[in-house]
Amino acid sequence: MSNDSQSPIPELQDKESQEPTVLDLYKSVTKDWTSFFNFIHSLWDARRRDELNNSLVAEAAYTIEMEKPEEPARASYFPWRSVLALFLALAGQFSLESMHDQTNFGVAIYIFAIGFLIWAYIKDEWHLPALPVFVQMPEPMSTRIIPFISSIVFALLAFWFFGGGKFSVVNVTFWMLSLALLVYSLWLKNPKIAQETDPDERRKKLIWNALVVGVFAITIFYRLYRTDSVPVEPFSDHAEKILDVYDITQGDTSVFFRRNTGREAIQMYWTLLVANVFGTGLSYLSLKLGTALLGILTLPYIYLLGKELGNERVGLFALFLFGIAYWPNVISRIGLRFPLYPLFAAPTLLYLIRGLRTRNRNDFILSGIFLGLGLHGYSPFRIVPFLVVIAFMIYFLHAQSKGNREQGVLWLVIIAVTSFFIFLPLLSYWIEFPEYFGERAISRLTGISQVTGISTPLPGPVWQLFLSNLYRAMLMFNWDDGEIWVNSIPHRPALDMVTGALFVIGIVLLIVRYVRQRDWRDLLLLVSIPVLLMPSILSLAYPGENPALNRSGGGAVPAILVSALALEGLVTGLGTEKKRLFITYGLTGILLAASAFQNYDLVFNQFDKKFRAGAWNTSEMGQVISDFRAQYGQTDTFWIVPFPYWVDTRLPGVWAGIPNRDFALWPDNFSATLSLPAPKMFIFWPDDLKTENALKELYPDGVLTRYTSTFPGKDFMLFKVEK
Repeated sequence: MSNDSQSPIPELQDKESQEPTVLDLYKSVTKDWTSFFNFIHSLWDARRRDELNNSLVAEAAYTIEMEKPEEPARASYFPWRSVLALFLALAGQFSLESMHDQTNFGVAIYIFAIGFLIWAYIKDEWHLPALPVFVQMPEPMSTRIIPFISSIVFALLAFWFFGGGKFSVVNVTFWMLSLALLVYSLWLKNPKIAQETDPDERRKKLIWNALVVGVFAITIFYRLYRTDSVPVEPFSDHAEKILDVYDITQGDTSVFFRRNTGREAIQMYWTLLVANVFGTGLSYLSLKLGTALLGILTLPYIYLLGKELGNERVGLFALFLFGIAYWPNVISRIGLRFPLYPLFAAPTLLYLIRGLRTRNRNDFILSGIFLGLGLHGYSPFRIVPFLVVIAFMIYFLHAQSKGNREQGVLWLVIIAVTSFFIFLPLLSYWIEFPEYFGERAISRLTGISQVTGISTPLPGPVWQLFLSNLYRAMLMFNWDDGEIWVNSIPHRPALDMVTGALFVIGIVLLIVRYVRQRDWRDLLLLVSIPVLLMPSILSLAYPGENPALNRSGGGAVPAILVSALALEGLVTGLGTEKKRLFITYGLTGILLAASAFQNYDLVFNQFDKKFRAGAWNTSEMGQVISDFRAQYGQTDTFWIVPFPYWVDTRLPGVWAGIPNRDFALWPDNFSATLSLPAPKMFIFWPDDLKTENALKELYPDGVLTRYTSTFPGKDFMLFKVEK
């Protein structure tokens, strides 16, 4: 179904493909006993069922109602209040970024900006773009009975064979069959919409598509540029991931991987696919390239969400701002599961919102599919099912749902059933191993480990911790994104200056429009922000981990959409008449260029620099291992002596192409190396004098050298035994 609400009322095609409603079906089958028995027979006879449906087409004709959205009023004069509000907001955001310890000044400037913004709204200078109109698609409230029952049978078989928590040919086959039959049983063949044939319109569409492709190319550059070196070094989580992927190559096809408090499976299999397609092997680069590609896959849904909540230009602005943004860019190139949260949250929201607007059942099926897939991705996504329920509650409480609430319950059930079928392997694992499945979330929420039984007391009353975490999480967009250096630039805003200023403006305009229009979509967009931050907020046992850009990654989707809506409202308010064309496009270009420039600096300069300062140089140790192997043909007599808060001794092996070996050798086991033939090599921390003395005592002829690292302060010692 086209989302272009500017087009004229379409004519319907292929009415013979339409399906009857429940009322039409009831009237037909109860006309007489013959009709009733024909209906019963049709449930088991595909040919008779098709004949029955065709005979009801005339009684089941329906229409699609579309109308042009009512654009908000615009001032005919130059919107100077809007421009002043924008520059004040930018000044306020600049102040919050540059004077982190003196927030009062920035807040004061923002208050003035909001005052001028409301004045601009009253004078019709700055309004958000009109929401797309509601479309009345048919909802027959029917399904294909035999495929639906068959899907349940295959789902039960799949559930039975998923016992043990492993993927196999048998259970995956049953699982895929159940999903295919379920979708087939629920999917509707909707009426075709007449396409625009005007040559001018086609030419404009081609030009617009070219522009979208150009913007998409820019965002791909931001996602993939310097993937090999930003970030430069792995940390312990990457060692766990590489081992999980290695296990798959050894035949361990797990549904859920237990290492490091447990992980869902999508990234493991995706990384293995990337490693084989691009020839990068079981490496840190495979992890980073895989997640960067996942970040790219998110971008089309950001564009479509922008169109669904505004228009094509909102989609374009959202695509650009999200694609270049430091927040989603960093979590996409870190090499961990983080981008799976926004990747599946965006389409789940897109098809949910579009489905409620158009009454198109197929959108709810798609929303359920992405909801189910997201549950296999990254554990913070587990908040999204709650957001789906909240979305329906918001919809039911608003006037736009009048006459659709009964169907709305069916749509919610469709999403739930579809996502449930996709969740099936994890459900089986959850029932069989509940302590592993819930370990990560419960340990953060309560401080209790279900696996080890270790309990960490909460650092305060629950309600105080929750409110404090909520407060700090809501400030992350414009003030402080937390202290986790491995996936952020600590203690700076999560959004760049331009996007952050537009975010505040957009929030104010959304609130004002909701108060005036009471459209459920505005409230849902506002509510979705704190809900999608909940995985970070609910880290009550470890409040220092909140806010966290990774666990709140889904919140980037609605936040940047709000900024795009605000920018579109500004552009429309400035006008595109010839006398204002230069100002409108010039100011828009400056804002977008400034955003792109700052985000480039944030990712490829500031984040890179801070990450290098905190990361350990395991790549250099890996090169030493590779050189040892090249010289002597083996690495069995090569070890790394662990030291507190130093390198993860598994990571140098990953760099050397040995992903399944931990090179650690503790000092208590030094004597066991005496029986092994030379050559031997030991790496240890320069300040570890105990290790140095022990090795010299065991091997008086050993040679001690210092490896000078390219990372300042990251030298390490080499102790070589040649005979």
